[in-house]
Amino acid sequence: MKKILGFLLVSLLLTACETTEKPDGYVVNGTAKGVLNGIRVYLKSRDDKGKEMFRDTAIIVDEKFKFEGKIENPQMWFLQVNSVPGSKPFMIENGVINIQVEKDSMHTTKVSGTKSNKAFEEYNLKVKELSQKRRTLSMNHRQAERGTDSAKTKLIKEDLDKLTNEMMSYPFEFINKNNDNFFSLVLIESLLGGNNTDLDKLSNAFNNLESDIKQSIYGMRVNTRIITKKQEKERLANLEIGKAAPEFSAPDPDGKMLALKDMKGKVTIIDFWASWCGPCRRENPNVVKVYEKYHDKGLEIIGVSLDKQGQKDRWLSAIEKDKLTWHHVSNLAYFNDPVAKQYAINSIPATYILDEEGTIIAKNLRGPALENKIAELLD
Repeated sequence: MKKILGFLLVSLLLTACETTEKPDGYVVNGTAKGVLNGIRVYLKSRDDKGKEMFRDTAIIVDEKFKFEGKIENPQMWFLQVNSVPGSKPFMIENGVINIQVEKDSMHTTKVSGTKSNKAFEEYNLKVKELSQKRRTLSMNHRQAERGTDSAKTKLIKEDLDKLTNEMMSYPFEFINKNNDNFFSLVLIESLLGGNNTDLDKLSNAFNNLESDIKQSIYGMRVNTRIITKKQEKERLANLEIGKAAPEFSAPDPDGKMLALKDMKGKVTIIDFWASWCGPCRRENPNVVKVYEKYHDKGLEIIGVSLDKQGQKDRWLSAIEKDKLTWHHVSNLAYFNDPVAKQYAINSIPATYILDEEGTIIAKNLRGPALENKIAELLD
């Protein structure tokens, strides 16, 4: 019995000796074998627009470097080393993080030591595995297409489609499986950048995260982006051909409010332009020609100017000079014009063509194409 107690006591002492106090913030311990003394190492992040932000710097001494600090929630940061190509993304979070820099490339640099980085590594390994399988299948499919065995080609194509679906589903499966990990939140934010991302699935994945992750400042920011993107998608869907044109009203040159509904019963062109826009001014003679030819047959035009604040005189001068004798409105707010935002206008000239019921039947027609569409409606 004494021997057993003695053994347990020794074990406890050894365990106590091996236990290190968990740091209050983050400690990044780096090694950089083969990198010279004095080389600088940088910690950087990116803002919502992808702009690079400097966070901290260290200097390599005896092939080692170190960063210390504190962060409220884990985030994706990047490590860069002067003289070493590339940058290494990793999860910065409170705890001990070990980074082993490879002097030939940051892409082969290894990161370990924390929960989020472990999840990040697991995700990357699976993505690499799936990507390699897809490359192999794609190559086999191309080779099969050059042959005469159509059955084999079909089977490979089915496998390729199945793998593609697996790759599309994997991020969501990973997030749901790791809903207690901040890397899942980073993954959700990265998926927001895709044009074809299923926003409903992404929203569900976010809602399935642990409460402390969702309610963090970072989590609330990501959720706001999801909501905004869903609203934008819905807004764009309402601008598709066949949809009723969104109602709006805006001040005319005399300051009186003119509404789109005032044009009801007429074929209407909503023409987004500005006095400073060269292509718009060059297109104006064609629009004048169409208006003069079809106004008496039931055509109306509302010109929505994206001129800037303080440039009303330029707007009015352009109307007179170009002989634009139809309806005009403007908030003199450039691309921040509420009507331009409502109609998702990112460049001008831009047009929406509406039928007598106010339904969108064509968009962004210019030159002969515009005249042909109006002729189709009114001749």
